[in-house]
Amino acid sequence: MGEKHPDSGMERKVVKAACPHDCPDTCGMHISVENGVAVKVEGAKDMPFTQGTLCTKVARYLDRTYSKDRVLYPMKRLGAKGEGKFQRISWDEALDTIAAKFKEIAAFDPQGILPSSYAGTMGLVQYASMDRRFFHKLGATLLERTLCSSAGRAGVKVTLGGSVGMDPERFEDARLILIWGSNPVVSNLHLWSRVQEAKRRGARVIAIDPYRSLTAVKCDQHVALLPGTDAALALGMMHVIIAEGLHDADYVARHTLGFAELKERVKDYPPEKAAAICGLTRGEVVALAREYAGTHPAAIRLNFGMQRHSGGGMAVRAVTCLPALAGQWRDAAGGVLLATGDFYGLNHAALERPDLIPNKPRTINLSALGDALTAAEPPVRAIYVYNNNPVAVCPDSQKVIAGFKREDLFTVVHEIFLTDTADYADIVLPATTQLEHYDVHKSYGHLYVLANTPAIAPLGECKPNSEVFRLLAARMGFTEACFSDSDEDICRQALESTHPRMAGIGWDALKERGWQRLNVPAHFAPFAEGNFPTPSGKCEFWSQTALDSGLDPLPAYVPPRESVQSAPQLARKYPLAFISPPARNFLNSSFANLAFALKEAGEPTLDIHPADAAPRAIVDGDKVRIYNGRGSFVTRARVSDRAREGVVAALSVWWRKLSPDGRNANDVTSQALADMGGAATFYDCLVEVEKATGN
Repeated sequence: MGEKHPDSGMERKVVKAACPHDCPDTCGMHISVENGVAVKVEGAKDMPFTQGTLCTKVARYLDRTYSKDRVLYPMKRLGAKGEGKFQRISWDEALDTIAAKFKEIAAFDPQGILPSSYAGTMGLVQYASMDRRFFHKLGATLLERTLCSSAGRAGVKVTLGGSVGMDPERFEDARLILIWGSNPVVSNLHLWSRVQEAKRRGARVIAIDPYRSLTAVKCDQHVALLPGTDAALALGMMHVIIAEGLHDADYVARHTLGFAELKERVKDYPPEKAAAICGLTRGEVVALAREYAGTHPAAIRLNFGMQRHSGGGMAVRAVTCLPALAGQWRDAAGGVLLATGDFYGLNHAALERPDLIPNKPRTINLSALGDALTAAEPPVRAIYVYNNNPVAVCPDSQKVIAGFKREDLFTVVHEIFLTDTADYADIVLPATTQLEHYDVHKSYGHLYVLANTPAIAPLGECKPNSEVFRLLAARMGFTEACFSDSDEDICRQALESTHPRMAGIGWDALKERGWQRLNVPAHFAPFAEGNFPTPSGKCEFWSQTALDSGLDPLPAYVPPRESVQSAPQLARKYPLAFISPPARNFLNSSFANLAFALKEAGEPTLDIHPADAAPRAIVDGDKVRIYNGRGSFVTRARVSDRAREGVVAALSVWWRKLSPDGRNANDVTSQALADMGGAATFYDCLVEVEKATGN
């Protein structure tokens, strides 16, 4: 509600909002507005999970909304693709041009049109509603959105039945916490505060990560395994737990499926073998297994970095077997957490309307976009990019760029800024920020639904995704009633659910309050008595679902496609394992163009161990070239033990045009897919490093 300030006479109001970015925390926000201008962004103090704090990026959200670099008007390309030269046009000209081109292509084959979206915003309205309806009705190619999490989600689904796990709010009560392939100081701030509280209460915290991250530095112990070997470590731990009788026999008997088969499988992974695979000592594997099985409650926080390799799905599957084996699910503060998304019962069918699809269109995998744009048959003739910056974030950049350079590829980019991808557009459309549109949010890192109410009117001529697709639907002649739904109509439809966890959550009340917890107990122990959402209702060590999908029904170790052990011939040319975890000051490629983030990030860097730097005559501060058969890029070397020997790490994702040589880490990453979920394998990558000329 607005009120007059007694001194200035200016009208002030506070608007309830939600952070839209690809982060598990999905923070509640309050936006202070004076006379139509947002003047302050702060965390919602009453939101129980995020408790009034924001990361340093989102705390500066006004820098993003009011940036002088915002795209404010529709534009069309001048000059060559990639030059980034545009001329302002009207919305009518832009929409008429797009509709005419889409009609031309659809008359021949609508599969020639490809949507390219991802998680630039994760609100259900702007991420997956009117856009999906539009492309479904059109009969366009379907997009498999796989860049971040799909291998891990598939692995946990095989084992636990879905993207479910322990309540993040209960981590503070754990006695042992394994931070496995996760860096919550950077990417899960509000869980980290609970980990710190657990430490204050006496819990031990162990980081399992090839990289000594900001989180690993603050843990009691750091287990620095080789990239892509997590499944071997989990299997070695299970070998020790079972062989020494440390498992919870009662929980296993009542609430798991396939223990006898698992017992035989883990005999293949004695701790000395697991240690050799992981680059650890036998003692590290044995001690970790004993401590995990002997400490109750013990919590495991996984994140998606550990599944970005060839065996990523199986790695998550193996780790998610551990809590049932050790009986950790008995307590609300025990278990494992990768993501919470499947605890929600939102009405995705109403949002996306797959029933509108008139044909049986093909599917293109976003993780292999370069191949799709250069070699798909029938060819992709038009691409519509929104919530996504594929030229910067998709693997094997040179192939992606080759596709976007095609003169016969009609490209539309709906964006807040002129990104690396927007430079290749034929038509650029101005997009709203979170402060300028409605949305409703779930989270993959807590158990709350949040509402986002627009705080200000759209700047310039910016429009939200939902509105642009409504306008395009009208120009295409689509007459279904769903194309007339307002954004608030869509918010209501998302919440129309008979799922018991959604009971009592409606749009009007949610908008008024800002947030609401799912209908679950405060001390939520979801699997204390089994009741897993698997076909058997049990934690499935042995899985018929996996077998039916052509996968091993038991957890196993799937080695990286590119490693010294699995590809020795390739490793002779490119002997270093390369990973590109998130930079603290960016969020994927979001914020990576803003002055404050660039100032704090400094410049692109490569962490390299002294034992790897010395034979290459590299010293701290040298400019270095990272390369393999796919491409190369240049950064500044940081010589230290942040990366373990044999591993190099380039914190990412930098915009290409803001990088020293106009390239970034994805010049060397591969389009090869993981074992499950069609996922990207960014961290399954061998490179060589050399000193670059010119410092």
